[in-house]
Amino acid sequence: MIHSSKMSVCAHFSEMHPAILPQVCELEKTAYSHPWTQGNFEDSLRSGYWAQVLVGDALDLLGYVVAMPGVDETHLLNLTVAPAHQGRGWGRHLLDSLVAWSRDQGATRLWLEVRASNARARRLYMAYGFTHMGERKNYYPGLGRQREHAVVMSLALA
Repeated sequence: MIHSSKMSVCAHFSEMHPAILPQVCELEKTAYSHPWTQGNFEDSLRSGYWAQVLVGDALDLLGYVVAMPGVDETHLLNLTVAPAHQGRGWGRHLLDSLVAWSRDQGATRLWLEVRASNARARRLYMAYGFTHMGERKNYYPGLGRQREHAVVMSLALA
């Protein structure tokens, strides 16, 4: 059981499973201009990626995390906190869980890409200890035919 220090809400982690994907996809659509599809989540589950949901005490979906294990590293693919619950420490709890799992898998480094325009997420990752490693030019879809750069970040786990 996890408790948010900024609000009297308790939550717990559970494995993401196909039955919850419609709820996950609805949250995804509220959080992003270019959300993952249900197929993206289904592919991640079929591939055996680590996928967890964070559920509040009222059984509301607070957030989720999807990560791909690699040789000596983990790649964060999706970390989302429901917009109504952002700024309450849930992103940090999701990262704590991911880091603990990654270390248990023997990973020594955690990697991620984040939209250059996502200042809130970038602040969270920097405060957590991630280091800016570079950029992937035109990585994300943008408005119309435009593309947006990704900021590549990494966290040493050893």
